[in-house]
Amino acid sequence: MYTRYTDEQKKRAGEADLVTLLQQHGQQVRRVGSEYEWYDGDQTVSIKGNLWFHQYERVGGNTIDFVKKFFGLNFPGAVKLILDEEGAEDVSSTEIKRKEETVRIKPEPKAFVLPNRNGNMRRVFGYLITTRGIDREVLRTFAHNKLLYESAEHHNVVFVGCDPYGTPVHAQMRSAASNSKWRGNQAGSDARYSFNWRGLGRKVFVFEAPIDMLSYISMHPDNWSDLNYIAACSLSEQPLIQMLQDNPNLRHICICYDNDPPGQKAAQELCAKLSESGYDVEILVPSLKDWNEDLLSSVQEVGEVECQTVSQLL
Repeated sequence: MYTRYTDEQKKRAGEADLVTLLQQHGQQVRRVGSEYEWYDGDQTVSIKGNLWFHQYERVGGNTIDFVKKFFGLNFPGAVKLILDEEGAEDVSSTEIKRKEETVRIKPEPKAFVLPNRNGNMRRVFGYLITTRGIDREVLRTFAHNKLLYESAEHHNVVFVGCDPYGTPVHAQMRSAASNSKWRGNQAGSDARYSFNWRGLGRKVFVFEAPIDMLSYISMHPDNWSDLNYIAACSLSEQPLIQMLQDNPNLRHICICYDNDPPGQKAAQELCAKLSESGYDVEILVPSLKDWNEDLLSSVQEVGEVECQTVSQLL
């Protein structure tokens, strides 16, 4: 038996507060700044009001979309679960309870273990230097510090994130095949410590992706190792907030997100938040879509590539 929901009911369900719904169903959420985080296994889902965004799958939506994706319900079942009102498809209470329990009882997080290393880095160096244009000496520095290597099984690039004590706790892997866009995080990765470089200076640059971070350093190599860099592997502010907590001496922040609507919207929001907290914040915008495209298209000498600030774009 099937009964349609009214437009008013659909609107209320789509606009329902997602954190409240999750808490009602026994889910743990964590507040991070002005947003909340919920974990899909070991991957972060950012939540604000009725909106969510999966930082690694790069998808999002409203409360109905969330329940459909993570609770495994169809549209009528999702609306019924959110509103607790009749009118949806006749789904038995036993079935709904079973679906809720599937979400509620998640497996224990896996212990973090770095992927096995390959005996050499020929494929990774070939990909990053030839295809991506990354500076050879920059790559050697990261490889020497065991922050970048080639995996043994699939020959992926492995970008290692360490905590303040130098312990590896995060790894993002990316295919070294020029025709593949695959990337993913190693199970058990701690999202607070994504790919980063910690210098002694008071300035930190934050990027969306490791290759963008390495591209920017390649274009601005002068004394780069004295500064601090983070590739959040997403648009999450969590790695930056963690680094600021770990190092109170950091006062100057450069937000270097992609030159697209999601990246610049996130940059503006983060800039406003950090400025209110007393930080000196600057938004750097690549001339093209991202910093690697800038690097590849540049005909200037390394270190002289110009980037735009937001004020120059207005």
